[in-house]
Amino acid sequence: MFVKLRMTAHPFTVDASASVVDAMKIMADRGVRHLPVLEGGRVVGVVSHSDIAAAGPSRATTFSAGEINYLLEKLKVAKVMTRDPIVVSPDALLEEAAVLMRDHKIEMLPVVDAGRLVGVITESAILDAFIEILGFRDPGTRLTIDATDAPGVLSRLTAVTAKHDANIQHLAVYRGEGDRSIVVVGVNSLNTDEIEADLDAEGFRVLYKLQNR
Repeated sequence: MFVKLRMTAHPFTVDASASVVDAMKIMADRGVRHLPVLEGGRVVGVVSHSDIAAAGPSRATTFSAGEINYLLEKLKVAKVMTRDPIVVSPDALLEEAAVLMRDHKIEMLPVVDAGRLVGVITESAILDAFIEILGFRDPGTRLTIDATDAPGVLSRLTAVTAKHDANIQHLAVYRGEGDRSIVVVGVNSLNTDEIEADLDAEGFRVLYKLQNR
């Protein structure tokens, strides 16, 4: 799955010369926690709630609310933003975006194409895609199966489902220790008793079954 299929296009942004109060208002009004920061139409940074909190007066300050607001009005986004943010291409795989976000501990990536901001991809979007790819909410049955990690095993497994005219809608493999793997198979049938019996006869072990009606 590509980033462009899951990104939020035309995201809310803020200019580097805007005040921190302006950025806070956009985030509050639009219900977002991060904003790409633009300068001359190009992405130069990202500003978040945590960036603003870190730059603001301490909670122990003796400043009044009015004084704090005045200071934040004078403080420009360019002073508190994270500069030179990590970006991702719309044609990158979603997994690439997930790895970048995980490795760099960030919650949002600007999506840039030929130097132009075309969207953002967030942790929530990646989690939604993960749920969809695994078919957790789709009607049918998800079987979690213990299997040998060896060539030809998936072919044997899919032959069992084909024998019962069950369409595999989702498939995921989690490699475990040694020669074992966990295979999650989502099929379009609610009645999988005969499939499970044949899987057992083929040396597979069904660990868990989830039915969605």
